[in-house]
Amino acid sequence: MAAKDLGIKYTCFKCGAKFYDLKKPIPACPKCGTDQREQPVAKPAGRRSAAPRAVEEPAEVPETETEEDEDDDEVEEKPAADE
Repeated sequence: MAAKDLGIKYTCFKCGAKFYDLKKPIPACPKCGTDQREQPVAKPAGRRSAAPRAVEEPAEVPETETEEDEDDDEVEEKPAADE
């Protein structure tokens, strides 16, 4: 149980060396000298993006009259056959 007297155990994020900080205020790697407080923040696993994308709805296309609709609107009036 001597490990508790050595401080916090670290694995260097830069070179991968395992070491104890020996209760020093700056946990620096003994091999490469990297300060372990500067470790980059890891992204959460399983997520591709932090914010969900908004789903765009297709814009409504105004309906245009077809030839059949035009024929219904234009009623041909036949001349009266009263002659």
